[in-house]
Amino acid sequence: MEFRRMFTPEEAERSLPLVRRIVADVLSTASRIRELEPEDPRSQSLGTELDGYLGELEEMGCYFKDWSYSVGLVDFPAVIDGETVFLCWRSDEKELGFYHRIEDGFQGRRPLARTAAPD
Repeated sequence: MEFRRMFTPEEAERSLPLVRRIVADVLSTASRIRELEPEDPRSQSLGTELDGYLGELEEMGCYFKDWSYSVGLVDFPAVIDGETVFLCWRSDEKELGFYHRIEDGFQGRRPLARTAAPD
């Protein structure tokens, strides 16, 4: 599996302010779509808007993974201990704190080891 880019945990953490804003737009737009009747003409334009937000995340190199559009789950490709994994962040989490093997998905989340800052 090839990815647009690989993130270090620090790079993913630095991108979170922008990712948070985009995910908030994704969740808000999806909520507005759910409020409409399927044949409402606004559904199509909101769908296009939603696709644009998802495209922004992909252009950054990360991937939106919450297809129920309820929490906002984003994966960042990374390498940990020589293995390609996803750094995993949910919009209700303050910081990036987990990763999972690609084949394990969200259920396989593990805490991200943090190195202590030097004294």
